[in-house]
Amino acid sequence: MFMSEEGGLASRRLLVDTPWAKIRRDENGVPHVAAREELELYWGMGYCHAADRGLQMLLMRLLGRGQASEFLDSSDAMLEVDRFFRRMNWGGNLAAEVAKLSPAALEACLSYCEGANDYFSRKIPWEFKLLGYQPEPWRLEDLILLSRMTGYLTLAQSQAEIERLLLEMVQANISLAQLEELFPGQLNGLEVDLIKKVKLVNRIVPAGLVWQTVPPKMMASNNWVIAGRRTASGRPMLANDPHLETNRLPNVWYEMVLTCGTRYCLCATMPGLPGMLLGRNNDLAWGATYAFMDAVDSWIEHCKEGRYRRGRNEWMAFRERREVIKRKKKAAVEVIFHENEHGVLEGDPHVEGYYLATRWSGAETGAQTLNHAVAMWSAASVEEGREHLGQYEASFNWVLADRHGNIGYQMSGLMPKRRVGVSGLVPLPGWKPENDWAGFVDYRELPRCLNPEAGYFVTANQNLNDWGVAKPINIAMGPYRAERIAEMIESQSNLTPADMMKMQYDVHSLQAERFLQVLHPLLPATLAGRILAEWDCAYATTSQGAYLFEQFYHRLLREVFGAAGWGGQVAGFLAEETALFVDFYANFDAVLLAENSAWFGGESREQIFRRVAEAALAVMPKPWGEVQKLTLRHLVFGDKLPRLFGFDRGPVPVRGGRATPHQGQIYRSGGRQTSFTPSFRMITDFSRDELYTNLAGGPSDRRFSKWYCSDLKNWLSGVYKSLRP
Repeated sequence: MFMSEEGGLASRRLLVDTPWAKIRRDENGVPHVAAREELELYWGMGYCHAADRGLQMLLMRLLGRGQASEFLDSSDAMLEVDRFFRRMNWGGNLAAEVAKLSPAALEACLSYCEGANDYFSRKIPWEFKLLGYQPEPWRLEDLILLSRMTGYLTLAQSQAEIERLLLEMVQANISLAQLEELFPGQLNGLEVDLIKKVKLVNRIVPAGLVWQTVPPKMMASNNWVIAGRRTASGRPMLANDPHLETNRLPNVWYEMVLTCGTRYCLCATMPGLPGMLLGRNNDLAWGATYAFMDAVDSWIEHCKEGRYRRGRNEWMAFRERREVIKRKKKAAVEVIFHENEHGVLEGDPHVEGYYLATRWSGAETGAQTLNHAVAMWSAASVEEGREHLGQYEASFNWVLADRHGNIGYQMSGLMPKRRVGVSGLVPLPGWKPENDWAGFVDYRELPRCLNPEAGYFVTANQNLNDWGVAKPINIAMGPYRAERIAEMIESQSNLTPADMMKMQYDVHSLQAERFLQVLHPLLPATLAGRILAEWDCAYATTSQGAYLFEQFYHRLLREVFGAAGWGGQVAGFLAEETALFVDFYANFDAVLLAENSAWFGGESREQIFRRVAEAALAVMPKPWGEVQKLTLRHLVFGDKLPRLFGFDRGPVPVRGGRATPHQGQIYRSGGRQTSFTPSFRMITDFSRDELYTNLAGGPSDRRFSKWYCSDLKNWLSGVYKSLRP
């Protein structure tokens, strides 16, 4: 076996040569694994993940176990991170879940772990040597742990945060009329007086601003699929660009080419997990976006003397889970979690009061997803792909295309069965049995379609409830990106991969169009006013109009929602230090664009727009790219070493905005910069055995590897490489 000095895979053409697998890099550094049998591909996948992304894998495991204070950093801030991960208990009941793996998945997972451990037995990332951490072997239980983590972090967690915001708004005396405008038709079961009694331990807005936990980064994406009757080749095409936090190195995605005989898969994988998450094989292509399914619910529990009430006056004992968090060079801390059928309690049940218990539908899952992920290697049709992808336990929108000419869509995720008439957005009394979940909705009742009449299907985190029997989405992102992509597809014929590339880099904002329809006649007769009036609604890095519109839009958010009950500081915090306005802007836009609203404080929409425009546009215009910059920071050493050491890259200008197909959202959350941008792009046309891609980063997490950030230039400039078997 050949290995490089920096610990990753060597840069020679042939990297690993065994009787069961050969691994080489192509000219772009992407590893190709060729195996005699399918099972041996997973050995190669595990080996490559450990070699190129061992730092990423091992850090994820440490965090998921709640062991960061023990091995990385014993600060109080890291202790709170460990508390969060211990509270989620993703490391619980792992053996029981491993026992649910199918025979095929079990063999694949064992082979993956063997490959990872083969490499780790030879070398571990030098960063861990500095920290004095000697990792244990990679185990089946770790696969379940990471499967749970990736299903919740940045995905289901966003739903939990918007539900928490609703509670804080009720407790801040926001009126029912105002709440109904923000959450139309979703407040059934809301008991205002009861919610005001709830003692919130973790809050979105820090107590110093009247209302402690800052919402984490979240996720958005685009994908679409086009039937052959609309393409130049006459064969289906599929495009996908997952948008997530790209300001970290390494990138979350890891590209691979897998071959076994004449069968192949060109794919994006996630280090630490076996499976081809996005990509295509000989017969089928698939891509994912987050579906915004509401899979997190909270219940209000009446507690006293360490017990919780059921019925009128029956009191039940909580299960106590005690865990010890070890801390590097500091005393260990014991934490106690109180649990019942509704999840983990937030608060001390020995102090009488009303508290929240919260449950995520995927908290004790993992095996089912791995079972079906392994099956995607041989999936040969859209119908077969929908059967497997639809049974993934995390919430995604999948688009699919096959060699036979079919296209389709399928949502996945465990949607709880709730009592009729409630959406899951509002916390309900836990002592009433009718408020309990009654299992999960069958995936065939989730939104889905096969060969849609339009000849294409687009998902961009919008509300897709109309495509299902069940209605899993309470709050989604805005429809603007999906509408813009559909508009571009409809406006052309004989579409090609080059057209798909242009769409992925498109920066036109339908959101801005709709605001300017109202704002245009109200603009001041100033230089800034004229620039905004003539703006083409494109968020190009050279655009001054994009900069000025953002000045107006952010001031409008603060003005309307700050003046109507939250207060300017609170609205400012939500806009500047959280992702709530970033993610759920469609709900806020519905208020801002309404002709009349309870949030307007008696003023007309035009009065507010004019006043805000005059104040917001009293600035010197700047190119959008001058303020829209992103620095890619190393997972461990980000911002801690001089720039000349090369661990961090940038800052680089990022095109796009919140509502453009090329999303370019850069914001602060948890006191640090984060982002929504296309972390990875892929396009395929079934007339060729090829996948066009680019990546915000490179294959390796080894700073001194030539593949550390080798694809960033392509990612910025719109150049795609080609993956071929």
